[in-house]
Amino acid sequence: MNLPLKQITRILGIDPGSRTTGIGIIDTDGRNNKLVHFQPLRCGDGEFPERLKVIFTEITDLIHQFQPDEVSVETVFLAKNAASALKLGQARGAAICAAVAMDLPVYEYAPKAVKQSVVGKGAAAKSQIQYMVSLLLNIKKEVQEDAADALAVAICHANSRWTLGAINQISSNYRKN
Repeated sequence: MNLPLKQITRILGIDPGSRTTGIGIIDTDGRNNKLVHFQPLRCGDGEFPERLKVIFTEITDLIHQFQPDEVSVETVFLAKNAASALKLGQARGAAICAAVAMDLPVYEYAPKAVKQSVVGKGAAAKSQIQYMVSLLLNIKKEVQEDAADALAVAICHANSRWTLGAINQISSNYRKN
């Protein structure tokens, strides 16, 4: 992952789900993160293909509205059953396709890495993620679980891109000398 560092980068974080997909958007300068938007994207109770369409079209609309530079998505974790894992994978696919259709780079993070980045431990509870996201982004109102997870994915990417950018810069300077 070779990421260019610029003044402000807008990151769209996505926590995919077939019934509710979390959306979180932040601006980052590499050291400070600022909240732009968050919401739970409710997919409804319709047929599954219609819910996938909601994910795709709503994320496409949000991309048009907020103009993110990059997209970060949580990877699939082991679900309780195969059918749930397949549906979650398809929801991820709809979200990723919306980003790729808009020519945005997509970065994926494991749930444990996201929790580690935001809370400090990979086995953090949902309530801990909600608390830390609110604290880190100075959010005064309650953040719904899926939206908090999406913001956590965006924060994880912001932290990762800054660290990798710094490493690349140090490596480049070292090779020059």
